[in-house]
Amino acid sequence: MRLKDEQIARLAERLLEGLTAAGLITLKAERSQVLDGIRRAVAADIKGEEDLDKEAERLLEQTLRSMGGGAGIDRHRMLRMIKDKLAKDRGMVL
Repeated sequence: MRLKDEQIARLAERLLEGLTAAGLITLKAERSQVLDGIRRAVAADIKGEEDLDKEAERLLEQTLRSMGGGAGIDRHRMLRMIKDKLAKDRGMVL
């Protein structure tokens, strides 16, 4: 999922507000610094998932070519399986 910077900023605001309102966190730094950290973490997570998608597509194409085109293969299911495996190997939560 591709989010614009403004959407990531709003998501960070909502996360911080929710966590603060629920009493789950106590800020030990300036609010702007915490927000910046949340924004960077969300952006890095999105980038990681985009990289994972590209790698899964590349591996799928490579696998299908090695199978002579992969006629009869459920492409969507196979892509999902590859993504799940890559995510597990990298310790990512999708």
